[in-house]
Amino acid sequence: MMQTKEQIVDAIKKCYDPEIPVNVYDLGLIYDVDIKEDTVSITMSLTSQGCPSAQQIPDLIRSRIQTDCGIQNVNVQVVWDPVWTPQRISPEGKKLLHLED
Repeated sequence: MMQTKEQIVDAIKKCYDPEIPVNVYDLGLIYDVDIKEDTVSITMSLTSQGCPSAQQIPDLIRSRIQTDCGIQNVNVQVVWDPVWTPQRISPEGKKLLHLED
């Protein structure tokens, strides 16, 4: 059964950076979600190259998509270009972090 991008995003929104109380999607760490047949490819970044959860977060995303969406082929690629900045945080994330404009 083919999952929609919305279903994949809903699964990703259950994943959090352990140091920040905002899910990784609303934090702006997810750059792309690509679904092709039975494979989901995620392109993402981290808040910094020295992030202590650099391996944990991509593994958590992969596991959550596999569990929630029943998709076993999940590729998560961490990129550093473009560099993540706080401007990528969604309006919902900014509210949670008390960063509203």
